[in-house]
Amino acid sequence: MGQDQTKQQIEKGLHLYQSNQTEKALRVWMRVLEKSADPAGRFRVLGCLITAHAEMGRYKDMLKFAVVQIDTARELEDPDFLTESYLNLARSNEKLCEFQKTISYCKTCLNMQGTTVSLQLNGQVSLSMGNAFLGLSIFQKALECFEKALRYAHNNDDKMLECRVCCSLGNFYTQIKDYEKALFFPCKAAELVNDYGKGWSLKYRAMSQYHMAVAYRKLGRLADAMDCCEESMKIALQHGDRPLQALCLLCFADIHRSRRDVQTAFPRYDSSMSIMTEIGNRLGLIQVLLGVTKCWMIQKELDKALESIEKAQELAEGLGNKLGLLKLHCLCERIYRTKEQQRELRDHVVKFHECVEEMELYCGMCGESIGEKNNQLQALPCSHFFHLKCLQTNGTRGCPNCRRLSVKPGYV
Repeated sequence: MGQDQTKQQIEKGLHLYQSNQTEKALRVWMRVLEKSADPAGRFRVLGCLITAHAEMGRYKDMLKFAVVQIDTARELEDPDFLTESYLNLARSNEKLCEFQKTISYCKTCLNMQGTTVSLQLNGQVSLSMGNAFLGLSIFQKALECFEKALRYAHNNDDKMLECRVCCSLGNFYTQIKDYEKALFFPCKAAELVNDYGKGWSLKYRAMSQYHMAVAYRKLGRLADAMDCCEESMKIALQHGDRPLQALCLLCFADIHRSRRDVQTAFPRYDSSMSIMTEIGNRLGLIQVLLGVTKCWMIQKELDKALESIEKAQELAEGLGNKLGLLKLHCLCERIYRTKEQQRELRDHVVKFHECVEEMELYCGMCGESIGEKNNQLQALPCSHFFHLKCLQTNGTRGCPNCRRLSVKPGYV
């Protein structure tokens, strides 16, 4: 298959894919991969296969094609192709929750600079790295990466990237419990979809609606949460987007749990868990197990709650997800307090405070914890964040956290 025929077949596959005929598109692209003698065409078709498998949640296949794409890029000896292939390798590992590998491949991308295309990809690299740092609960570095990605989006007038970054920022602020910002950013993403997204994939609308649903639930606006989640799920079902279906099922379950309707919540947690296990979203599985634990606690089935905690703890330790571990220690503390098991209670109180220290989840001005309850937060240019009220009350001539880190020990 020559260059022109390769190009025609790739376009044919794209047309089928955009018409929701995914399996037919995959067959066309696989045929191109087997028969094309054009390395640049093979590189492009591998990109199509990587994107399609990402959206279907077939992350192991996504990774397999990303590895082949790197070999093709090396064959082409083109730095732009190599940067793009390393970005795809980083994204594949991000989806499989291999966060340290993601960060390593992102750093490789950033070290390959010098060409126009490479510089345009920097925003996507920063976004992927930010998501990985967030998965590891390294909040300052995550925020730093997201703000970098947002600057790249603004400088290149890249509205799609801006939309994706806004959704990640929504997730970031949900985790540290500034729910006003957790809602603001996906609402901004939804505005971008409405204003600029006429020719975009519907996944951008679905993604923004899902993150709005999560924030509305956290704010106690359950009817709004349900409306947004239903819209997101509808698009996810139309497009066979398994990862988003799993997230929506989790959100539905959380909404029903917030209404104390545990019997309706349980089957939705089960369905979400089934898809997340199938696609390899271990970070999502931790969230499902946290929800299931809380349901057992509502029913006062404390031993069953501890069983769910044990499974979640194994996942969180394997991923290095410190916030997940902190939440699990907090739930254990409540359970052992109820059971009046003092030794276990003390153990989890100590571990909880160790997690808070390790993640620096406290305000450097008042010393109170961050992420314990809904609070308005404000980040400084260094990406350390504080209670907004503390900054307004005390002002700042620089970051107190950075000042502490730069203090050198005196002579003994």
